[in-house]
Amino acid sequence: MIVETGHFALILALALAIVQAVIPLWGSLARDATLMRAAPSIALAQFVMVAIAYGALTWAYVSSDFSLVNVFENSHSLKPLIYKISGVWGNHEGSMLLWVLILVLFGALVALSARNMPDDLSASVLSVQAWISGAFLLFILLTSNPFARVGMPPIEGRDLNPILQDPGLAIHPPMLYLGYVGYSMTFSFAAAALINGRIDAVWARYVRPWALLAWLFLTLGIAMGSYWAYYTLGWGGFWFWDPVENASLMPWLAGTALLHCTAVMEKRDALKVWTIFLAILAFSLSLLGTFLVRSGVLTSVHAFATDPQRGVVILGILTFFIGGSLTLFALRAPMLKQGGLFAPVSREGALVLNNLLLTTACATVFVGTLYPLALEALTGAKISVGPPFFNYTFVPLFIPIFFAMPIGQLLAWKRGDLLGAAQRLTLVALAGFVAALIFYAMQGGPALSAAMGGLAIYVILGSFFDIVTRVASGSSAGAMMSRAIGLPSSAWGTTLAHAGVGVTLLGLAATGWGVEKIASMRAGDSVDLGQWQVTLDKVAPRPGPNYRETVAHMTIRSGGAIVAQIEPSRRFFNSRRMTTSQAGLLNVSLGQIYVVISDQETEGPLDTRLYWKPFVSLIWLGPLIMAIGGALSLTDRRMRLGIAQRAKRRRGPEPKTVAAE
Repeated sequence: MIVETGHFALILALALAIVQAVIPLWGSLARDATLMRAAPSIALAQFVMVAIAYGALTWAYVSSDFSLVNVFENSHSLKPLIYKISGVWGNHEGSMLLWVLILVLFGALVALSARNMPDDLSASVLSVQAWISGAFLLFILLTSNPFARVGMPPIEGRDLNPILQDPGLAIHPPMLYLGYVGYSMTFSFAAAALINGRIDAVWARYVRPWALLAWLFLTLGIAMGSYWAYYTLGWGGFWFWDPVENASLMPWLAGTALLHCTAVMEKRDALKVWTIFLAILAFSLSLLGTFLVRSGVLTSVHAFATDPQRGVVILGILTFFIGGSLTLFALRAPMLKQGGLFAPVSREGALVLNNLLLTTACATVFVGTLYPLALEALTGAKISVGPPFFNYTFVPLFIPIFFAMPIGQLLAWKRGDLLGAAQRLTLVALAGFVAALIFYAMQGGPALSAAMGGLAIYVILGSFFDIVTRVASGSSAGAMMSRAIGLPSSAWGTTLAHAGVGVTLLGLAATGWGVEKIASMRAGDSVDLGQWQVTLDKVAPRPGPNYRETVAHMTIRSGGAIVAQIEPSRRFFNSRRMTTSQAGLLNVSLGQIYVVISDQETEGPLDTRLYWKPFVSLIWLGPLIMAIGGALSLTDRRMRLGIAQRAKRRRGPEPKTVAAE
């Protein structure tokens, strides 16, 4: 009964999406307040229906209801509870339902805040959002029904893909989807602005929190996915320029540019065309990522579906929304009034340079990802575009961004002093240069890693320089503390976000200082790994809930003293007949000892791959700091106050209410 309720709720959600897509938009165009004010209630009702459907599917997983095809193919009664819950989104149908749940959740949040927005804007935004949710609800019901039944219910399920049975799966997809789908809100605001013809600083104030929220979650989602691949796949890497990895990076780059554009538009009422275009682009790239993962055109550990028919439907959805929004943009863009003027050397000019570099970097990833697919589709020829292409095209575009970030923070709005800003950063640049020399002296190379490490120190110190100079101006300690507390939280958030970029860069630079060993080990054998000694004590079996495991018990020593013990293992899952590696990890300061084993032949040696990775944790600590900076910016009172008052002053006369006859 619960399953049928969920299926029926999904059908009702589609009906509500159709009503929400048409009625409020009609009211906005006809200036009918009654129709416009119906949008929030419908949006909330649609969220409730999708939440009921998602809850029903989750219950089916938790209770191991193998009468559902989806549960039978992706669950097992012996699977731990956390993987039963996360298994809901560990497959195509369930992940699409999660996608729609987050989509309507954002719509519900807009509906709850609609009283602070002009009626025509909130109605148009919720209408556009409903067009998106309606399209995906229709896609789910017609091609990816998670409530499809099995004719003869089996006793046991086939289990979830063993690679996905990891705590990282419980965090990575929801975070990533919150980022992907979050950009649907900026898209909806952009489309609504083009429909209503109202694009100004007040509109930017409404959009900026949604752009920031999406960017925050996408940052965490990409970082979590990187770390999950690092310790789960057993290859010791954190990024491989996989097409699906690129699919998440592209909207992040466009979203970062969008975030900077909204700041300029809110402050100076400038860069309107840029802002609207980037709002459309960020969500378009999110849809592109959905198509790549689910169309069957890619073979990847990240890919959910290989059904070309589903891919064709998603391609149709992608074409409709991207094509429609770009057509509307092309018609409306020439009508946008020019905003505030600024000199090339200014805070605005620095942000424009930042956006040009970010969008160009995004374009290189786009070409490198899609060109092989397009070439194969047109000619049948297969080529591979791997890390060398991206390293030689993407990285050079980001290095100028690192140099420009601290300088841009010191430039004034409208007109700045480039030479003065550079002179103020002299000590910071000197500190970065000295740090590079120290890194090279301590590690002995490679020189590029030392140089990048020095650049990272420059970025970190430069990010705090503006805050420090604003707080420490020769006053007493109490006055400095008061001044620091009085600074807007967005200023602190910007500083932390930029510093997080520097922290990640330092972690990336340190990859050149690692040590890697490959060894065949027997019990009692030791391997020197930089300053550490790794000893294999024994290899023993260990049972698991739905797998059996071979564990290598190892001891880590430094200078003869025992530091810790780790247990890399190989797990064999009976239902799927698959084997996975579980890396043995030891965090030492900011570095990690990483050990992965292969299958052991009977009475034979154990093939082992060992890594010492200094400062590797900074790669993921950086995005966490960036996300904290984004969250801090969201708490800025300017994000919440003054919106309604400004909107009332600018919206003009209220639309009249049409009485029922």
